[in-house]
Amino acid sequence: MASLPLSERKERLRREAFAVRDGLDEAFRREADRRIAGRALTLDSLKSANPVGAYWPIRSEVDPRPLMEALVARGQDVALSQVVHPHLSFRLWRPGDVLVKGGFGVQEPGPDAPEVFPAALLVPLLAFDRRGGRIGYGKGHFDRAIAALEGRHPILTVGLAYAVQEIGEVPVEPHDRLLDIVVTENEIVRTQPVRAAT
Repeated sequence: MASLPLSERKERLRREAFAVRDGLDEAFRREADRRIAGRALTLDSLKSANPVGAYWPIRSEVDPRPLMEALVARGQDVALSQVVHPHLSFRLWRPGDVLVKGGFGVQEPGPDAPEVFPAALLVPLLAFDRRGGRIGYGKGHFDRAIAALEGRHPILTVGLAYAVQEIGEVPVEPHDRLLDIVVTENEIVRTQPVRAAT
């Protein structure tokens, strides 16, 4: 596979990662989601971040809603991503808020929810490596969002993944943003020195 162009390698890895994640048992995923939330809540760097940007789960993604609800319960603001193609914006969210169907069928806050600029982001992924490399869906929304937020202030990036999503090495292109931390049901992977969130 190393002989393939980078874009083709990533697309092949994306297909393989979808198959692995989609093949996980639903009961396993629910329990793993709970454990991932519990581990993430122990992160000192996440405790000091406000607001925290998040995503509404689609397909077989790690469900961040238990974590989002726990963050709100301990007094942190949470914002959900909103697709404004080709970018993401983040709008404040509270449990029970009515969401609307947005780009790519993702549930997101309505236009009246205040826009904010997160100090930390919970990031979905298909595959990751221990350097913080990440394969997403290929549209680049989160990479652009991270780059834009980095232009405003330090940003903590926390990938949420099942342990089986780890691969040896993610091919990284210049526009790809490495994750600071990846939280799985089994461990916290600190990929690089954590930058302080403001």
